[in-house]
Amino acid sequence: MTNTYSLLNIGKIIAGAGSIEQIKDAVESFGAKNVVIITDKGVWETGLVKKPMAILENAGVKVHVINDTPPEPSVAQVNAIFAAAKQFECQLIVGIGGGSSMDTAKLVSLLLTNGVELSDLVKGKASITRRGVPTLMVPTTAGTGSEATPNAIVLVPEEELKVGIVSDKMVSDCVILDPEMTVGLPKHITANTGMDALCHAIECYISKKANPFSDTFALKAINLIARSIRAAYNDGKNLQAREDMLLGACYGGISIATSSTTAVHALSYPLGGKYHIPHGLSNAILLPDVMKFNLDVCEEKFRDIAIAMGLDISGCTVRQAAEKMIENLYAMIEDMNVKCDLKEKGITEEVLPELIEAAVKVTRLLDNNPKLVTKEDMKEIYTKLL
Repeated sequence: MTNTYSLLNIGKIIAGAGSIEQIKDAVESFGAKNVVIITDKGVWETGLVKKPMAILENAGVKVHVINDTPPEPSVAQVNAIFAAAKQFECQLIVGIGGGSSMDTAKLVSLLLTNGVELSDLVKGKASITRRGVPTLMVPTTAGTGSEATPNAIVLVPEEELKVGIVSDKMVSDCVILDPEMTVGLPKHITANTGMDALCHAIECYISKKANPFSDTFALKAINLIARSIRAAYNDGKNLQAREDMLLGACYGGISIATSSTTAVHALSYPLGGKYHIPHGLSNAILLPDVMKFNLDVCEEKFRDIAIAMGLDISGCTVRQAAEKMIENLYAMIEDMNVKCDLKEKGITEEVLPELIEAAVKVTRLLDNNPKLVTKEDMKEIYTKLL
């Protein structure tokens, strides 16, 4: 644990079933009359944007919608959305969707006020000095926690890697967590994004940057997700389970803002960067094996996680409790049919050196892992997935 620590948090959180109705008051609190909504085609086609859009328009707010945010957007794609948003002279940006839409909304917000090139931010050649235009996030998945983090992930195709841009000035001004916005999530997305959220909380709890703030949010996130992920998967209309998952994902995001993820994410980025495996899915399939790798240095923390998960560890030694937690991770994946045929994606033993070389570059996250991860360790972990 670090000697000094701080809590970086969202300006305001509005939560609960039907809370999307309060979007008018939230927007009016910023005095915004010209709003840009950034979303993706999938969310747009479900009709989820229609209600908040109508509420705002009925309140006299001019609303412009950009609905073509791609999954895992590249630098060029984010720049195109920025160019579209710029012409609307927006006073507030609303991100509605999953991590890609919210990350893009946060980046566009900063680009509107900082006069820097996104390509320079990705390369570390420019810095963010000012907050962007106000942002309001409405997650429609319970996964990335992007609504709460100071991070945004961008695909850099020429390097076949995802890069994280991090700035305190990127944390959202307002977030609406309405479980009714997530009831239509397909089962496989519920599973993948839910495991992603759990991954965030677990990694932040064991991170070298963990502190009392991140621990508090991480353990509560683990508790909420562990008790509700299977219920949300089996019955998408279970609003209590959906609310638990949204809160858990958000708490996981707050943990990231205060601590950091570790080796799971470092090994995950190359899978998405070159082979376009969805971020949540790649994290989900890596999580149990990476935690198994960390077991010998994380026994006590894994026991804490087992308790937060509600597992019966009576009569167990610390080691046995820790092992029980890892077993539960494997069971979750099995119960929700989370799987990915890497060979079908073109990942074979022959390409593992490329994956490893890409993962080694993610030192920002590898340095947080409680145990040193060598190239040979990476090879063993990746090989288990083949």
